[in-house]
Amino acid sequence: MANKYVNFVSDEHLLECVKNLHNSYLKAKNNISKKNFYSNKVDTIKLTFDSKFNNIEEEDLIQAEILRQIDKSINNSIGTFHEQVLGGIEGYEIGNLSGFDIKATNDTLFADIKNKHNTMNSSSSEALFQKLARYADTYKNAKCYWVQILAKGSFNESWKGDINGKEYSHSRVFKISGDQFYALLSDQEDALLELYKALPLVISDHLKSIERGDLIKENSALEEITSETEKSNRSILDQITFENYSYYLGFDKL
Repeated sequence: MANKYVNFVSDEHLLECVKNLHNSYLKAKNNISKKNFYSNKVDTIKLTFDSKFNNIEEEDLIQAEILRQIDKSINNSIGTFHEQVLGGIEGYEIGNLSGFDIKATNDTLFADIKNKHNTMNSSSSEALFQKLARYADTYKNAKCYWVQILAKGSFNESWKGDINGKEYSHSRVFKISGDQFYALLSDQEDALLELYKALPLVISDHLKSIERGDLIKENSALEEITSETEKSNRSILDQITFENYSYYLGFDKL
């Protein structure tokens, strides 16, 4: 019987991948308590400019900042989603913290997957090239890939060039865009497009399968902060500033 969603992985596998990603979203939302929201120090000077110059109410501004923190956490989970989907293609498997993200079961391919092309600085690029080159040297029949799911073009080419002032090249180390990597593993040219078009249906089917009461537990940060403003009579931004910087000269008087 034909698959309901995509041709290159089973319906059950794709639903499981979506379920895992949804759980990451829920965890990210639940993790934004006031304590976690403050963990990296909130830039309330920037938020003041944002509020005034963009004409945004303070409560809406803080909610947007909370969503930005959630989004930052989710970006890593999106990369994991692609690893899990690709690991469900016959002949391939995920690394499970083994140093690679995807490999061929016959050791002819190793890959490190980045969701976006610009997530690495020069030092991490150099470290990644060296790691892929070691796999290529160890497994003489293997091609090794730096995969950019969201790339600036469509390509599958040798990865060579100047990194940190050193010239790097290897006959079996490549860089490849997301569409080309999905096509390579699935033997289906439009595999990534097929996944994209299937996602609304897969997500809808997943959400229908779970209890509505368990669907979303909202973060508590904004509620905790506004609760404090009721006691202190401070504005939301003043409350956040006080709680983050009361040890600065004069800030304890806010």
